[in-house]
Amino acid sequence: MELLEKVNAKIEENKTKMLADLSELIRIPSVAKENGVNAPYGEGVNKAYHTMLRMAEEAGFETWNADDHGGHVEFPAAEGGSDEVIGILGHLDVVPEGGGWDFDPYSGDIVDGNILGRGTTDDKGPVMAAFYAMKALKECGYAPKRGIRMILGLDEETNWNGMDYYMSHVDKVPVCGFTPDADFPVIRGEMGIITFKIARKFLRAPEKGLELSSIVGGTVPNAVPDEATAVIYDPEGRGYDDIKEKVAAFREANHCKINCRGVGKSLRITVNGVPAHGSQPQLGLNAISLLMKFLGGFNFASDDVNDFIGFYNDCLGFDFHGERIGCAFEDETSGKLILNVGKIELGKQSAELAINIRYPITFSDEAVYSGMMTVLDKYGIGIIKGRDQRPICFEEDHPLIEILMDVYRRHTGEVDAKPLICSGGTYARAMDNAVAFGARFPEQPRLEHQRNELVSIENLMRMTKIYAEAIYRLAEQ
Repeated sequence: MELLEKVNAKIEENKTKMLADLSELIRIPSVAKENGVNAPYGEGVNKAYHTMLRMAEEAGFETWNADDHGGHVEFPAAEGGSDEVIGILGHLDVVPEGGGWDFDPYSGDIVDGNILGRGTTDDKGPVMAAFYAMKALKECGYAPKRGIRMILGLDEETNWNGMDYYMSHVDKVPVCGFTPDADFPVIRGEMGIITFKIARKFLRAPEKGLELSSIVGGTVPNAVPDEATAVIYDPEGRGYDDIKEKVAAFREANHCKINCRGVGKSLRITVNGVPAHGSQPQLGLNAISLLMKFLGGFNFASDDVNDFIGFYNDCLGFDFHGERIGCAFEDETSGKLILNVGKIELGKQSAELAINIRYPITFSDEAVYSGMMTVLDKYGIGIIKGRDQRPICFEEDHPLIEILMDVYRRHTGEVDAKPLICSGGTYARAMDNAVAFGARFPEQPRLEHQRNELVSIENLMRMTKIYAEAIYRLAEQ
């Protein structure tokens, strides 16, 4: 393939510019927020989006903007070519950075052959790789049979409202495509995902005694929280020496980071865990679960508060698969259900948990909810249902899977590599006939949604060349 040899050489030639463009994008904190008419997902996301559109226009591509809810970069088909388009779906929003980084999470610095910062692996780095793959094809004079569109999503880490808006306003939906937002070699199936809340109102009047004023923890449902805080108040003013002793004992017994300090007449207790992606909570340490375990050793003035803490420790705790809350489903294709408690808000009137569940491909959201209600009803706890992202699954001999697997094997030499089923959720669900394709190589550590996120320049170049051939092969069908 003489063209692809030229494309690979062009990718190497463009390396310095690609790294500079990615660093510029990483320096923009683009955590999605509901922010208003002119920046529907926040100023940071909007800035990252328009930065990407500017880069595309400077490279000679056409762009289309769906009212700042998302858009695409267009590489039109050759004259006389097909009216169809293929899609590369990526996102420019990131999860909150959290604490405990060894470097500035928005530095975009290059150190020891790596680019540092939030979004380098999820999903700004892979988006930039796919963009520079398109750019190299264009600069080498490639005239595609099918049009090529890089679709830019802006709230993938939260509600997907932007992608919904884009798909309902665009002139045509791609006939096939991929998202560079998971693992290589190819993800042929994704478990179902529901994000929802469970809540309880505190109706019984508290007795006199120790008060739990509040608990807050976590930032998003689909990440393992690395910090949770409780505020305790003793109205009788007896001091908190006994609680401080319990903090020290808990720290030693559980080998965790837990601290306390006075705040006015109250005591603030902060627990730190280890962040991880919500699809793999076993790789982290849930700070909310640690804090609830600690609080389970107290008898607070409110029986409702005590009951809720007891519920958490008895039915959730450190479970990853819904073992005690009634939804421990599994199937042969995709394995066990995965549960992550991502956020908590508890006050004097109520308590609320935000939960992210990945359920097996052969099950449904209603099966999960029904299973949980058999337990929740006993505690007077209700469910506030959220978005259901239904499972997707392709056979291994599906044409899209076969093309992408062939590209991966050619570039890596991994002839025995097989397509995967994953617990992650990607924009592959946003349209028919799309799958996740990279960008994490099998030997790479999982850094998405974690502190100290980075991508090696070597892997960035590798994925760019893989994406260039994948785009070419799909556009030529």
